[in-house]
Amino acid sequence: MTRSRALAAELHKTLTLPAAWAGVTVALLGSLLITVLNAYAVHADPSAVAFTAPLEVAFAAMPLGTVGATVIGVTVFSSEFTGERQITATLAAVPDRVLVLTAKAIVVVLLVAVTAVVTMPLTIGVARLMIGESVSIPEAVTRCLGAALYWILSGLIALAVTVFTRSGVVPMVVLIVNGSLVSFSLLLSKVSALGFWLPDMAGRRLFGDVPTVEGGLGVVPGALVMAGWTALLLVAAAAVFHRRDTMG
Repeated sequence: MTRSRALAAELHKTLTLPAAWAGVTVALLGSLLITVLNAYAVHADPSAVAFTAPLEVAFAAMPLGTVGATVIGVTVFSSEFTGERQITATLAAVPDRVLVLTAKAIVVVLLVAVTAVVTMPLTIGVARLMIGESVSIPEAVTRCLGAALYWILSGLIALAVTVFTRSGVVPMVVLIVNGSLVSFSLLLSKVSALGFWLPDMAGRRLFGDVPTVEGGLGVVPGALVMAGWTALLLVAAAAVFHRRDTMG
């Protein structure tokens, strides 16, 4: 099977998965709902909140998209090992496991990117409409690109981790908890600077001026470190996936 056909097959397969659409829904509707709630609070009493600009209100909700990206990344691979174990049919059609994993990674990038393209302008527009203040287009574009990159890298990291476990339960729980409730990297950063070099903490400034902890890496170094972690994990995942193939 050619690369384009393998990619088309993986894309079609992913678009038929309810869990993948659940990830899209979490990113889109979750971000929109939080933006509406925050914007309503600002509109009702601007002096009672820490941020009032539409961009700040909108981007305060953007980290929730990380959860959606994580669900997508986990689902793309873990779905192969549920039910009738689709992985057997997948490898029969495409014996090259590196090609399979590459196609899945591209699907994650495409689906998360499209979700970001729809979600981010929509949340910014809603925040602007409810609050009534103007928005700097260059700043909005820059911050959207940074947040979209964070979402994409998070989705790819989730994909790589799922390759190691094959089951989606553990990576889904750990990564979602880490990204939305208790960041293990954040806790580590309280006692050691090493915490700032872990993926989620390294790339956190990609969201722009969203309030975060002091210290750590800047936007560009942080993005490079997070991208480096993503590349390293994907290479390791490809090696593990290939080794399982050769070992039968």
